[in-house]
Amino acid sequence: MTLTTIIEPPIKSLESLGISNSVNIHYQSTPQELIDATLLRKEGVLNDTGALVIDTGEFTGRSPKDKFIVKDDITKDTVNWNNFNLPIEGKYFDILYKKMMDYLSSKEIWVRDCGACADPNYHLNIRVINENPWSNLFAYNMFLRPEEKELQNFKPDWHIIQSPNFKANAKTDGTRQHNFAIVNFTKKIILIGGTGYTGEMKKGIFTILNYILPQEKNVLSMHCSANMGKDGDTAIFFGLSGTGKTTLSADPNRCLIGDDEHGWTNDAVFNFEGGCYAKTIDLSEEKEPEIYHAIKTGALVENVTFVNNSNKIDFKSKEITENTRVSYPLHFISNALIPSIGKTPKNIFFLTADAYGILPPISKLNPGQAMYQFISGYTAKVAGTEAGVVEPKSTFSACFGAPFMPLHPGKYAEMLGKKMREHEVNVWMINTGWSGGPYGIGHRMNLPYTRAMITAALEGKLDQVTFEAHPVFGVMMPTSCPNVPSEILNPRNTWENKDNYDKEAFELAKEFVDNFKQYADGVSEEILAAAPKLN
Repeated sequence: MTLTTIIEPPIKSLESLGISNSVNIHYQSTPQELIDATLLRKEGVLNDTGALVIDTGEFTGRSPKDKFIVKDDITKDTVNWNNFNLPIEGKYFDILYKKMMDYLSSKEIWVRDCGACADPNYHLNIRVINENPWSNLFAYNMFLRPEEKELQNFKPDWHIIQSPNFKANAKTDGTRQHNFAIVNFTKKIILIGGTGYTGEMKKGIFTILNYILPQEKNVLSMHCSANMGKDGDTAIFFGLSGTGKTTLSADPNRCLIGDDEHGWTNDAVFNFEGGCYAKTIDLSEEKEPEIYHAIKTGALVENVTFVNNSNKIDFKSKEITENTRVSYPLHFISNALIPSIGKTPKNIFFLTADAYGILPPISKLNPGQAMYQFISGYTAKVAGTEAGVVEPKSTFSACFGAPFMPLHPGKYAEMLGKKMREHEVNVWMINTGWSGGPYGIGHRMNLPYTRAMITAALEGKLDQVTFEAHPVFGVMMPTSCPNVPSEILNPRNTWENKDNYDKEAFELAKEFVDNFKQYADGVSEEILAAAPKLN
């Protein structure tokens, strides 16, 4: 017997939201029921391993310019309004809300009660309302799944209401175009319309946690992956797309706490989510076996194509998008830590794919440098990763997740620095990018060397080696590391033309300094003093 037949839909609660006379309400459907409904509606197909494959439609990724926060008495003086935190007046939220509820009242809908934050001290109850079954499967996969007894008296703290086929009228509704994602902290509702991209739901909850936890709970919210060793030593990995965050945290010798969103309390690190949302472009069993084998019955795969005349996924294809994705519950990973709560971290890794070949493959940061690099959130894209990119291009994303950080980056950075000192945490910067020259001249850092450097740091084998300071960035570079050639540890030594290295190091440092000007008014002197040296 399924939960659908045991637990009654929260009809009165939905009516209080403004959803009434809905054609059919499906509450707490099982994954198989959601898969069957999707197939019946011809909105997806199964691949050769039993995973559900769907097309999210017009939008195959987030739309940052169409994500808004209602500017009201709660948010007006606390949100760091910028190109990612865009304000919208409450009256427009109300207009769209009324239109969307009227729209959903005549539709078949799927309702799921779920949660966020594995640590029960910070747990958030979420009710998700979807217009289609596969979006509800995403919610099942990605959020925490309550036991049946927890559903009897479930009271949502927040609502996500998502309707891909409901479109705004930009002329009257205060939006930029027909799609939108709006967070209302006063009404505790996230409205998502005009887009089928499922990631908007998970990032909506991440955004509100990044606002609530640091201010109200003194918890540092982080866009990172985390794992834990057999002795309980926790490690955190920050990094933008393409830096190796998922790959390097998926260590068979360590338990995975989570791959994307975490909170750091006084004595623990906990996962916000109940699942993983992994990129599948160029996925292979050899490189990422855990993700590869997680694509099975219950997994939701987005925007992929198949090998000709088959239902076998072509992971190399970018025909629809490069941002192909799969969502699945955390327990699909063999070494997942359940519940997803680790101890206080001993090591933090900032991952960057420096396509200029300037940054060291591994370096140790003091608290000021850690806060500076954390706010900078640097990596460099190379040709082929983004339309129009034909040579290396610097990318900075504050706190390694600027689109989801409602507060000033300095707030998160100060919390990080404080925790570093209190818990004597080591912070390392790892360059997974280029060595011996920039992209096109040098070569990509050898993955086994990168793994060896991270292992050495985790096992304390770098505690006794000597270090030297990078002349421009000031970070400390080890002169030796087990199972890594010493000659690659100082990047300048790997360049044939040392003058060219010095010149390019200066240019990259200048980009850091120029980028940081936007944050200078909201950070401490210690952080400002950690900037690269331009003299």
